Amino acid sequence: MTSLTTDLAAGPRADRAIRAAGERLVALSHEVHGYAELAFEEHRAAAAVSGLLAGAGFAVETGVAGLPTAFVASYGSGDLVVGICAEYDALPEIGHACGHNIIASSAVGAALGLAEVADVLGLTVKVLGTPAEEHGGGKVLMLEAGCFDDLTVSLMVHPAPTDVAPSSATSQGVARFAATFTGTPSHAAAAPHLGVNAADAAVVSQVAIGLLRQQLPATARVAAFVSEGGKVTNIIPERVVVDFEVREFDVEAQARLVERVRACFEAGALATGCSLAIEPTEPEYAPLLQDARLGAPFTAALTDLGREVHTESKLAGGSTDMGNVSQYLPSIHPMVAVAGSEHSPHTHGFAADAISPAADRTVVDAALAMARTVVAVAEDPAVRAELLAEQAARSPYPRPAASQENRS
Repeated sequence: MTSLTTDLAAGPRADRAIRAAGERLVALSHEVHGYAELAFEEHRAAAAVSGLLAGAGFAVETGVAGLPTAFVASYGSGDLVVGICAEYDALPEIGHACGHNIIASSAVGAALGLAEVADVLGLTVKVLGTPAEEHGGGKVLMLEAGCFDDLTVSLMVHPAPTDVAPSSATSQGVARFAATFTGTPSHAAAAPHLGVNAADAAVVSQVAIGLLRQQLPATARVAAFVSEGGKVTNIIPERVVVDFEVREFDVEAQARLVERVRACFEAGALATGCSLAIEPTEPEYAPLLQDARLGAPFTAALTDLGREVHTESKLAGGSTDMGNVSQYLPSIHPMVAVAGSEHSPHTHGFAADAISPAADRTVVDAALAMARTVVAVAEDPAVRAELLAEQAARSPYPRPAASQENRS
């Protein structure tokens, strides 16, 4: 184990390094926001984020987990290995409406601050560039490739209209599928009776799902859209694809709900005579677990920065592949406010707010709060020893049965 000499100046030293980098962090946030690259296509954003870290002395490995836009940047050699997740994928048509530019730049800021005190606190600081959070499950693929195996803890932040403590920030798991109905084409006017209409099967299924929603608890969500649904009006549709997702806060409840929704699609196939195939479209996201040993100092840090942190218990919808990380090792994923924003994430309004002056302050405040959290944990002998013991007892993350196909 690293010989640890507590340095009372470690916190202020990390703070100073982050504040000194403030202009670069804000510029990085605006640069990533301007790229607005989608899942697994974030080449310029990944290069910008990893490039800043490389320039600060981090050793950067790109293309990890067989993902061209994933990277791991490392600094230091201490036994307490801290992983800070940086996201940088955007949303189709509405750009960085989830504020991933803020996530990426604040992760870099926290890492720069912690690098300043890595030797004295016995840290290894890692930034994990994690692509495809919105769709694709980049963190899941990186987990399966072993990128998180050597971490003691992991943390990141997410922008929101309000500051929410880790103890109160929740997210659902989500499972996503494509249901493909196959029928028989026929002329819609001359011989409709010879056709088996795949579009009708999709309609029956969606009606069934709509009725099912009446009996679902408030914790559950089901959403669907027709991604492929016929070509012209005078041909009975032979093939229709419905993409759907199922969300719940509990893994077992989610599995049960998947079966109920699957039955709705089976009803559509049965009613119309179509065949049905249901396949997953991306890795399943797990519900989020927030570690109190990291959450308490993070909440204290945000409060010390003058923010009003909401700590009331409230279930909030949404999902993240950070949930999978949190199920494997101690993690936090709190919400940090873009002050004054009146827009929810995934809207044009929030995309604009993500490069506002308030968002620029969020970049720096979030970096400070994450760095202060790690300093607090590193300087607490009991918590540090407990986390290291858990890491030593933890097995490597299970590898997939078949090798994951490279993404590009």
